[in-house]
Amino acid sequence: MAQLFTDEWINDLKDAWNNEPEVSDALTKIGFSSTITCGYKNEEDSRCVFVVENGVATRAGLYQGETPDWDMRADEKHWIKWTEKPLNMASMGLAFTTGKLKFKTGDFKTMFKNPSMAVPFVKSFGLMCDITA
Repeated sequence: MAQLFTDEWINDLKDAWNNEPEVSDALTKIGFSSTITCGYKNEEDSRCVFVVENGVATRAGLYQGETPDWDMRADEKHWIKWTEKPLNMASMGLAFTTGKLKFKTGDFKTMFKNPSMAVPFVKSFGLMCDITA
């Protein structure tokens, strides 16, 4: 299993994102651009940052104080679980409603109701399963 939230891990995720048409191409079609951060619920700051411009991940690395459009948080045990078994639409909704996945920033409910955003978002979580470094 890969060590989560390292510079290498987030850059491998960036490469996987750009190589997955169901994520990058789908988000390019809707002009999706955002700064995404992720980390642990019990920590003040995010661990990693991921910048997307028109669907393409253009930069990734350790969090350096960037202002996120989306800030996703979960306990370490849940992040690990999701790298072993990817979330699908139903389990993603359940993770959110039970509080396992929190959004400090970003409107999950609105995004999840929009298939052009929700499908690539769920698929992007599945990419974490492919990271082995």
